[in-house]
Amino acid sequence: MEDSCSLKPRRCNIAIFDTFKTRNHKFTGEARRQRGIIAHLATEQSPELRTRTSIAHIIADRHGILWQNIYSGIFRDLDEVLIPSGVVKEGGRLPLRRGPKALQMEGIPFYELSEAGQLVASSIEEVGPSRTKMLQSYIGSLPIGAPDYEIMREAILLLIRFVPTFACKIINEYVRAYTLGLIEVITPMDISKLRSVISAQIGLEKELIESFDMLQFDQKVTIRRFINLVS
Repeated sequence: MEDSCSLKPRRCNIAIFDTFKTRNHKFTGEARRQRGIIAHLATEQSPELRTRTSIAHIIADRHGILWQNIYSGIFRDLDEVLIPSGVVKEGGRLPLRRGPKALQMEGIPFYELSEAGQLVASSIEEVGPSRTKMLQSYIGSLPIGAPDYEIMREAILLLIRFVPTFACKIINEYVRAYTLGLIEVITPMDISKLRSVISAQIGLEKELIESFDMLQFDQKVTIRRFINLVS
C-alpha cells in the first residue's frame, strides 16, 4: 500500500532523535512524547496502564502538565507514527462497564511493543537499566545463520556484557538510520544493514582496538593510566 511504513519508514516520521535546530542537545516535544510512549510500554506490565488515556496521564504527570494538553499528541503519535511503522501494536482490548453498548462490546485497546519496538526501545535512555536486557534478549533470539551473521550475533552479545556503552552506540546508530529512512525494515537485523550504517561511525573504536593489539605491555599500561586519568 502507498502509506505502508514497513516499506517506506521515512513517511512515518519517527521523531525519537529529533532535536531543535538551535539547540541540538534538546529533544523536541514530539521526540519526548514518542520516547515517553516507547519507554512506558517497555517497562509497564499492566494492560490497564497501557491505554491511550493512561499513557497520556502518566507522561503528563512526569512533565507536570495536564493530561488533556498532551492526549491529542499521544493519539497522533500512536495512530499516525508508532503503530503504522510497526514499532507499537495493539496488545488486546479491555472491557468497558459504562458508555454506549457498542463501545462496551468493542472495548478499549491497550498497546505493546513489537519485536521492532523492543529493538527501538533499547536505544532510548529513558527505558533505564532494562534497555541492555532488551537488547541482549533480541540479539540472543537471532537465528544462527551464515558465518558473518553468527560473528555479528556473538560479538554484540560480548559487547553488551563487557562494553555496554559501545554496544549501545552501535544500536543507537542503527535505530537512528531507521528513523531517517536509511533502512527500510529494522528487523531482522543483519550484517549488511548494520555495516551500511555503522562502518563510518566506529572508525575511532576500530583504530583503538587494532592499535592496542600491537602495543607492548608497558605501552598498554601507560594508555590505560591515561584513560583512567582523563575519564
